[in-house]
Amino acid sequence: MTTFASTLNPTPFGFYDSDTEFIAEADAMVTFVKRKMGDDILSVELTKKQIWACFEESFTEFGAYINKYQTKSQLASLIGTQTGSFATGSSGKSHQLPLETLQFLMRLADPYASHAGSGGSYNSTLGYLELSGSRQDYDIYSELKDADGNVIFDNLSGSQKSKMRILDVMHFSPSAAYRFFDSTSAINYLNNEFSFESFTPETIFYVLPVFEDVLRAQMMDLSQRVRRSNYSYRIIGTELRIYPMPVAMQLPRRLYIRVVPYMDPYNPAYDDETMYGVSNLSNVPFGNLEYSKVNSIGKNWVRQFASALCKELLGLIRSKVKNIPVPNGDVQLNGDDLISQAREDKTRLYDELKELLESLTYDQLVEREATKAENMMKQLRTIPVPLGKAIVIG
Repeated sequence: MTTFASTLNPTPFGFYDSDTEFIAEADAMVTFVKRKMGDDILSVELTKKQIWACFEESFTEFGAYINKYQTKSQLASLIGTQTGSFATGSSGKSHQLPLETLQFLMRLADPYASHAGSGGSYNSTLGYLELSGSRQDYDIYSELKDADGNVIFDNLSGSQKSKMRILDVMHFSPSAAYRFFDSTSAINYLNNEFSFESFTPETIFYVLPVFEDVLRAQMMDLSQRVRRSNYSYRIIGTELRIYPMPVAMQLPRRLYIRVVPYMDPYNPAYDDETMYGVSNLSNVPFGNLEYSKVNSIGKNWVRQFASALCKELLGLIRSKVKNIPVPNGDVQLNGDDLISQAREDKTRLYDELKELLESLTYDQLVEREATKAENMMKQLRTIPVPLGKAIVIG
């Protein structure tokens, strides 16, 4: 008697041909399918290889659905990790529970940090414009120079040589302006590490929180940049218009500008290996499941779905010849009925699996646990306090 183990290439793809439990169950599937379709009464026109092919397809379909919904739960934590081509073993990371990360949220926050000039994935460049008397308009693409006197835009390469965005415009070389907190007090609270009370110039003492000192320092920095400068600007196309019009031989002679070039999402300021990692459903490192690691719930679905596939295949075979001539009449085969029944069974099994997996995604689990905790709190509020010694929650 031919068995699965003794057959050369028993399944079309051979995904599970080395799995001991799959091998053992493959032979049982032949008996299961043929008996269920009445082979003991009327011959079932299916070979063992056809049944094994349906068994392989059934488990592969089950694994695909499991991986889809697992990806739905985990993709945010898998972004940037090694792709499916680097998955080790037949199942890759399918049977592992990854730790949650903030990689996806950090990537979402990067562009905001870049636009705010407080971080991000793109470098900014500090340059200067040489101001001249009686001239208001300056082209930052042809006149903005770096510390070495080179035009910044000319030194950009590739996709960055497209558009520059201005972050800061300063009439002085940028430095921290924390020497004083206001225009009259000469006390530097920061350097003294806040070891005394804050006070006003009128020597009236107040006890103030430390954060007010920090805010006062920031106010002074803003004052240095804006209020005391008496200068303003407006961006018009590629040009920067200075207000009021500079006067010859009047300081400042240079205007410092911090710019960031075009933000190319594929060319950040640093070499980011995660750019070549997981980016979508197609390259998540999930492989075919291992049959020996699937529990009875999954195996039962696989058996039922394999039976439906076999029934559909048998219906297709019998539909090739609907009527077989016999003496004084003909025999009508039930191919169409088998196909219809099989597709109904497949639809039912698909719907059951989808509904189950949809309810077991991580966000659904969190929502369910939150509801459970809320209901538990409601129950605890109704429990009487024994002897007045217990602590009631709520």
